[in-house]
Amino acid sequence: MVLSVKLYKDQKYSALKEECLQHHRLFEDPLFPATNESMFYSKSPPGAIEWRRPQELCESPRLFINGISSHDLNQGELGNCWFVAACSCLALRDGLWQKVIPDWKKQDWDSKKPNNYAGIFHFRFWRFAEWIDVVIDDRLPTMNEKLLFCYSNSKEEFWSALLEKAYAKLAGCYEALDGGNTGDAIVDFTGSVAETIDLQEVNHEKKSVRRLKLFEKLLKVYNRGGLISCSIHLKPGSKLEVSKLQGLKIDHSYSVTKVQKVRLGNTAEKLFMIKMRNPWGRGEWLGPWSDNSKEWQKVTRKERKKIGVDVRNDGEFWMTFEDWYKYITSVIVCQLINTSYWSFQKTWDEVLLRGAWSQHEDPLLNRAGGCTNFLDTFLQNPQYVFDVTKKEDEVLISLQQRDKRIHRKEGKGENLVIGFSIFKVELNREYRLHSLYQQVAGSIYINTRSVFLRADLKKGRYVIIPTTYSPNREGDFLLRVYTDRASGCRELTLDKPEVTCWNIICRYPRIVTQVQLHSATDLPKQNSSGGADPYAVFKCEYRKIHTAIFEDTLNPQFDTKVIFYRRNPKLPIIIQIWNSNTLCDTLIGEVTLEESQDNPSGQQILQLQTKNQQESETPSCITITVTSSNNLAAL
Repeated sequence: MVLSVKLYKDQKYSALKEECLQHHRLFEDPLFPATNESMFYSKSPPGAIEWRRPQELCESPRLFINGISSHDLNQGELGNCWFVAACSCLALRDGLWQKVIPDWKKQDWDSKKPNNYAGIFHFRFWRFAEWIDVVIDDRLPTMNEKLLFCYSNSKEEFWSALLEKAYAKLAGCYEALDGGNTGDAIVDFTGSVAETIDLQEVNHEKKSVRRLKLFEKLLKVYNRGGLISCSIHLKPGSKLEVSKLQGLKIDHSYSVTKVQKVRLGNTAEKLFMIKMRNPWGRGEWLGPWSDNSKEWQKVTRKERKKIGVDVRNDGEFWMTFEDWYKYITSVIVCQLINTSYWSFQKTWDEVLLRGAWSQHEDPLLNRAGGCTNFLDTFLQNPQYVFDVTKKEDEVLISLQQRDKRIHRKEGKGENLVIGFSIFKVELNREYRLHSLYQQVAGSIYINTRSVFLRADLKKGRYVIIPTTYSPNREGDFLLRVYTDRASGCRELTLDKPEVTCWNIICRYPRIVTQVQLHSATDLPKQNSSGGADPYAVFKCEYRKIHTAIFEDTLNPQFDTKVIFYRRNPKLPIIIQIWNSNTLCDTLIGEVTLEESQDNPSGQQILQLQTKNQQESETPSCITITVTSSNNLAAL
């Protein structure tokens, strides 16, 4: 698959390298020079810094020594354990890191072609649904002839240090990488969707079923090529004591390098296990199932070799899942959502939409209204409509804002507090909401780069409203929506029907009417099992809207809204109840809402005139709510 790549600062790797080779000089990046400004914006260097190229630090530099591994990374004099942990995760998947380090064989030093070396490298990162190609020179900051920041176990291996430099360039400087979220870096490496799970909530849940589902989920994500990281952050009042962490570190990120069911001895019994790596390259778990613990005697030598149990202080260790969720407080699961229709695995339909929170003097054009705490302006935010076409569907939604690290030098590097709400709306909603509807789901509000929600939604139409927490905060965002079937997700841009010459001739809508069908009771039997498969049809002027089918019931709970922009209010609104049939659907009955009801509003119980109704039969009833308004922007 050919990637669509955008050049960072218009620097083209091949052209710059060719120019250097023609002039017999090594590349020096003018956009990220070998100066203190490329390292720090508020701190002072820890000592005398020298920028050196790899061949000045060893005799035979290479990008990789014996391939790429999570063991290649060690955190340097920078608080970016989150980034190093993400690199450790990346190193586990060949298909992923080869996108980040393109043409790695050609980029590597070649002792047979020394004249092809120009001191230039390039890496690619996924930002806002685009792959950004970042060019760097290979001058690296050192102190006392050692790399100052990320380094490999081998003095001749430099892929991790060069990757870190390219990421620092994208962020503005090395110091901008001080503190962060592992999930952000993994998303930048892969374009995956990051889901953060608060394990403290799982720990408070005493049902072991939920914990079992969590492990199975992690196992499935790992086996399908996803990346997982975790960390420990103690909340005020936490019962977890620092002194009892047995080697684990507070406010520190770990990469999950394996999720496994380990067989005990020659029995069928299996133990749920998690393997992790400390980005420091040292400092391991000292509790049960640590490197030298006696528990490993319960596992055969063959099984230990198979799963990779190494007894050495390399920062990598095993924990039982029971201990893992006891101590770990947060896990970030980064899934590569499968959108290929040629796959045997579950395939998702994906919609990517770019938007912005922006201010405007006209309230109808303002798009920075804040969250639901600010009801006067909330509905001024961008709005996106989508459909769930199955009876029930799992929907994945990711909202991501632009990275602010590059603005840290100006003191503007803090993320906005973002989140979103989901509302169930009329089946035929085409215009922006101007009043609050039933909220069926919503994310948390947090100042991270992205928020994620997994929700089970019934068939119908929904509106997503992404917002900042406070109004009048501006910024760009990327909204990603994943459903089992095509959702038709799109932005609602109009407040009401447009005024055109044609619709003036055909009568511009005079009134807007919302009809909500709640339920029907005691429908006549339609099949041999004594039930029916009813659905409703709304008719108004030339428009017709169908609800979902409710299987095998005589008392369907429709709970469905539709909205009509009516040109001729004297024409009735007709609601029909049909029975779904493989060969031919049959009409059960209908009710008619007439104009003579004088702009009906409120709940009503109407008699459903069933087809071929006998005089002795009692008509079925349906409960509906009708709201009518002359203000076209009222609903």
